[in-house]
Amino acid sequence: MLSIKGTLGFEANGRNFGGHDRIELLIKIDEAGSIAAAAREVGMSYKGAWEAVDAMNNLAGEPLVLRAVGGRSGGGAVLTPRARRLIEVFQHMEAIHQQFLKQLSSIADNPLSDIELARRFMMKTSARNQLAGTVASVDHGAVNDVVQLDIQGGQRLVATVTHESSVNLGLSPGKNAFALIKASSVMLGLPDASTRLSARNQLPGQVSYVKRGAVNAEVGVQLDGGNVVVAIITDVSLDALQLKEGVAVVAIIKASSIIVGTFAV
Repeated sequence: MLSIKGTLGFEANGRNFGGHDRIELLIKIDEAGSIAAAAREVGMSYKGAWEAVDAMNNLAGEPLVLRAVGGRSGGGAVLTPRARRLIEVFQHMEAIHQQFLKQLSSIADNPLSDIELARRFMMKTSARNQLAGTVASVDHGAVNDVVQLDIQGGQRLVATVTHESSVNLGLSPGKNAFALIKASSVMLGLPDASTRLSARNQLPGQVSYVKRGAVNAEVGVQLDGGNVVVAIITDVSLDALQLKEGVAVVAIIKASSIIVGTFAV
């Protein structure tokens, strides 16, 4: 049976302020009255414990631990009232956090699928086109593998990745994956049955929007399968193809221009 787990932590000015490990260090310092002894209790090096205390003191804006230097063998240490309040707050929040995880596990028959969807939304990348799908097949080669990815609406993408990357990603039929495609790697053409291209991916759709710039234009294409891809083309090409909203086009993408990724478990 799969379970949902999570960790709680604090941040200050974008830096990690502390989580369970650092709060545990504070608790042990309070109990032992010594940073060295507390470090041994939590399985942390003496140097690492001092660095953690310094970081917490700096980020808190006021001391959390007061020390009297006594050498590597000891030295007294005592928590300030602020540190004790921090421990109480963290322990209270951690109890609420654990309760939240229990409730999350019970909100759906298969909550992990909803979490997977949320994780996709939180993914950040500079590639304008991010298409989720399922690996349909992997044809292995000595250097490169050809990966076919089924995406929304029954359409299929073909990507070429190195064999090493394919192995590292664990690509196999049925595995959830995603394709990243830079907008500048998407070419646009007009439907023409007589036109033959070497590009493996030729996806039909229609223009959903056009944003013209001084030199280049951004063109959104609603694929027949439901996905939307964005292409960056020159204004000259935009005018030559007479592209505007509703015009039927073909999004052309070379297999080598597609980056394949998987979601960490």
